[in-house]
Amino acid sequence: MEPLALLRPYRIAGRTIADIENHFVRLQADTGVCGYGAASPGDEVTGETLPDCADALEAHLEACLLGKDLNGFLALIRGCRQVLFSRPSALAAVEMAVLDLVGKSFNLPAADLFGRRHDSLPTSVTIGIQDISQSLHEAQEFISQGFRILKIKIGDIPEQDIELLHRLRETVGPDIGLRVDGNQGYTREDLLSFERQTRDLHLELIEQPLPVGQLEPMRTLPDALRARCAGDENICSPEDALWCTHPPRPFGIYNIKLMKCGGIIPALKMAGIARMAGIELMWGCNDESRVSIAAALHAAMAASATRYLDLDGSFDLGRDLFEGGFVLRNGELELTGRPGLGVTSID
Repeated sequence: MEPLALLRPYRIAGRTIADIENHFVRLQADTGVCGYGAASPGDEVTGETLPDCADALEAHLEACLLGKDLNGFLALIRGCRQVLFSRPSALAAVEMAVLDLVGKSFNLPAADLFGRRHDSLPTSVTIGIQDISQSLHEAQEFISQGFRILKIKIGDIPEQDIELLHRLRETVGPDIGLRVDGNQGYTREDLLSFERQTRDLHLELIEQPLPVGQLEPMRTLPDALRARCAGDENICSPEDALWCTHPPRPFGIYNIKLMKCGGIIPALKMAGIARMAGIELMWGCNDESRVSIAAALHAAMAASATRYLDLDGSFDLGRDLFEGGFVLRNGELELTGRPGLGVTSID
C-alpha cells in the first residue's frame, strides 16, 4: 500500500479529500517481463475498504496466479473473479496486471486486444466544492493548461451551485464544456429546480444527482432531463447496467469506473449493454495512479459507445510510482502505442 498526497485537496458533497492510498500489484513472468496493476477502493460506493483490498490480495493472489500459464489468461482472470468478486478494486488491479503482461507478450496495447474504436478523446478536469472566487480562479488555471471541459462538484447547497455555474459560464465563455457532479446531494425537487435555472448554461451532463436509493424517483423525471443524467454510484456492475436499461431509463449516460466493476472485462460487458440500449458512456475514476487511469483509458478506447472521459484522477498526485500510460495534450488523452498498459515503474 502506498499513500499518495494530493497537490490540491478538494471537497465534494459530504467530505474533504487531501491524500489517497493505492495498492499496487506486480506480476512477473518467467521471461522477466512484468505486468502492473493498481487498486483505489471506494468504500463509500462498493463497501470495499483499503484493508479489505489488502487482505484479499494477500490471501488469494499467489494461489490464483503463481505458476499458471499466461496463454490461458481469460481462465486465469475468471478464477480470480471467483474469489475476489466482492473486492472489485483488488480484482481490477489483478486483472490489469494480467492484461498488461498479455499485451506485452503479444506486443500490443491492451486496447487492441479488445478492438480499439478511438485514438484520442478530451477529458474533463474536476473543480471541487469551494467558494466562487476559488472556483473561477481554478477554472481559468485549467483552461490556460489546455483543458476545454470542466467538471464541477456540486450537491451541498443548490442555490449556491446555481450561482456558481452562472458565474463560471460568464467567465469561461460559451466554448468551454461544463459538466456537474451532484455526488448524490440533491432531492428530486432540487434537481428539477436546478435544471430549470441552469437550462441556458448548456451543461453537458448531470452526474448522479440523487442518492442511490432514489432510482425510482429518477425514473419519474422528464425524458430530456434523464437523458442528460449520468449514473455513477447506481452503475457498479453489468447487472446494474442491465437493470437501468429497463424503461423508463433513469440515466441516458453510464459512468463506468474500473474500481466499481472489477476491471476492464466487466467494464466492456457494461459498455456492450449500453451500446445495445443506446446509452452513452462516460469513463470515470477515483484518485488513482497512472496505472489504473491508463487501464481505464484502454477500456474506453475499445468501447464504441464512449463519448465522455473523466480520467483526471492522477493529474493532482504529488508523486506516483509509475510514468507513461497515456499522453495528455491540450486536454485530450491518447494512448502511447506501447504494449500492455504502456506504463513504466519509477525505480
